[in-house]
Amino acid sequence: MAEFLMPTLGADMTDGTLVQWKKKEGDRIAKGETIAEVDTEKAAIDVESHTTGIIERLITRPGDKVPVGTVMAIIREEGGPTTSVASPRAVATPPSPPPPSPRTERAAVAPSQVGRLRISPAAKKLAAERGIEASTLQGTGPEGAITLDDIDRATTATTDIAKPVGTADRQARMRQTIAAAMARSKREIPHYYLSTTIDMGRAITWLKDSNEQRPVTERLLYGVLLIKAVALALRRVPELNALWKDGEAHRSERIHIGTAISLRQGGLVAPALHDADRLSLSELMQNFQDLVKRARAGSLRSSELSDPTITVTSLGEQGVETVFGVIYPPQVALVGFGKVVERPWVADGLVVPRPVLMASLSADHRVTDGHRGGLFLAEIDRLLQEPQSL
Repeated sequence: MAEFLMPTLGADMTDGTLVQWKKKEGDRIAKGETIAEVDTEKAAIDVESHTTGIIERLITRPGDKVPVGTVMAIIREEGGPTTSVASPRAVATPPSPPPPSPRTERAAVAPSQVGRLRISPAAKKLAAERGIEASTLQGTGPEGAITLDDIDRATTATTDIAKPVGTADRQARMRQTIAAAMARSKREIPHYYLSTTIDMGRAITWLKDSNEQRPVTERLLYGVLLIKAVALALRRVPELNALWKDGEAHRSERIHIGTAISLRQGGLVAPALHDADRLSLSELMQNFQDLVKRARAGSLRSSELSDPTITVTSLGEQGVETVFGVIYPPQVALVGFGKVVERPWVADGLVVPRPVLMASLSADHRVTDGHRGGLFLAEIDRLLQEPQSL
């Protein structure tokens, strides 16, 4: 048996509210398939299952606010024993049932069996009228039968969820959660900062020539070159591609670049571009555009928020020349890029105008030092001088 827990979707998340189950008891679910929609301070997120099997029991009800790490469902893994009892961690000693009300007694008169579901005909009819999926509810009637009162409670919860959260309220809560995570980062992580200036002349020329040969819909942004350069540079300095857990750094075998995306209503998220070092520039561009679109539409997946191994932020479009960011725990590094500006540059003994870019690194001194951080920035520079190899 496997326990489906409320996942952590970032260091700033302490709990989430279950909006709806995307599956019901008895359904088969595959690893990576969406099992639930969870509302966080930042957005509503599609949460994926971490295992393949049959959903044995749904414990949490829509509308419940659930702390991170709490058991929400029990999944019988393929080949595992069948049981209808949740694990001891999932369910505490059950409370005494409430005194039966007239409506509860009506449920016990003629409970009908719908698969494994016990529900009175009246409750079944009411659920259908209100669009409530009765199989996702936990009945309070005799032998767990679903009653009219259960349907009323589910209707109230669904209505509360459906009420739009005010933009100002969500934005205020988002700022609070981001501030809490950043305060923790500055308090616990011994940051060090490095920066370097990169000549972008070759990269911009190559990009212009490449885009002229591409359909308009497939053209690349220079930001994608930066992301790919960071991903490849991590192969040279892999200790920056790590997470700090239980008092030590754990290097990640895969490179998932968290990309900072500003939201139209305010605030930001940094979902992952998975395996960025293995993707072609065209694939990376396509995935990046899709990520931005879904982030702003509020349809990100849980793995995209929980998987980043390093974050890249760029404020060039806002006119910022230099960015020194705060590391997002449990990551151990953050890379910042400013805008491309024209500056005097010495080339072959001559002072010439060149488009240059300031790249910065914020890193955790418990994991690396300035020497390794410097090698990392130098590798990004080298890669951007050979854009055709990205």
